[in-house]
Amino acid sequence: MKRLLFVLIIFLKGCSAVTPNSSFDEMPEYTALVVAFAPEMDGVMRTIDELPDAKILRKETRKGVTYHFGEYNGEPIVLFATGMSIANAAMTMQMAFDYFPIKQVLYMGIAGAVNPQLHPGDVVVAERWYYHDESVYVNPDPENPGQYIPPNYYAKFLKEQDERRKVDPHTPKYEPFAFIHPDEVVVIKDGLSEPEDHAYFAATPRLLDAARTAINNMPPQAVSDKRNAALYVGGNGVTGSVFMDNREYRKWVRKVFNAEVTEMESAAVGQVAYVNEIDWVIIRAVSDLAGGQEGVNEEDVYDKAASIVGAKVLFATLDELTVK
Repeated sequence: MKRLLFVLIIFLKGCSAVTPNSSFDEMPEYTALVVAFAPEMDGVMRTIDELPDAKILRKETRKGVTYHFGEYNGEPIVLFATGMSIANAAMTMQMAFDYFPIKQVLYMGIAGAVNPQLHPGDVVVAERWYYHDESVYVNPDPENPGQYIPPNYYAKFLKEQDERRKVDPHTPKYEPFAFIHPDEVVVIKDGLSEPEDHAYFAATPRLLDAARTAINNMPPQAVSDKRNAALYVGGNGVTGSVFMDNREYRKWVRKVFNAEVTEMESAAVGQVAYVNEIDWVIIRAVSDLAGGQEGVNEEDVYDKAASIVGAKVLFATLDELTVK
């Protein structure tokens, strides 16, 4: 009897482990509306409150992450925050893909402007997202002042990039920032016989087109009633596990990656969506100048106002995807 009870307990424990996915096939396919942290979530929730065709119906929490389920234009949505930075973004996105049937991801958040033409409140929906701090830290060359001694594999890597640029012009022409030598993330997924280097992750063209149409049809968007935001689709964004607030590093990122904006989650979200073969796009509203300013960074001044503009672009894009 004790043996039978032991086996039953093990069986029930096994069942409880799969409970979160037991009704996966019975759920509707969701559009995931995703942010990183509180000011961005507030911007989305404020917009939902203002829209007659948007509503939150219920919420549930799994492993500390709260998922808000609702509808927009009659289509099911799930809204949640990944938490800030690369590891949180990757972990939380994969959890969501494992828990719920998600057909597409629209991620909205704030960013620092790398392009000096951008100002707080402007919005960039970048086509490609790069990791700017996937890198090799190397020693200086004592025989050649100002030079460095990279490992052998890195010299081979740079030669490979020369060949790749002939095929893909969006492959960066890498150069170091002092002892920091940029590298690429290695990705494995179904269908690949071996891991492959990725310079960037490209957003889904269908969703970029929806954002482009939405922006072209939107009325002017005021930033804190001071100026109208400039709204763009295309170009490059960069992601790193740092809050960029350095003028010289900003110039380097602009030169090497031709970046418009910088932030801390997008490339990770794109990577996880790519591996799971789920459509995605990232909408970024400028909150600061990433070190290009004089004096103290003003991210905390513009984060809420920028998030509101970003949320407007988010739902205008969703209109293009849901309104029949």
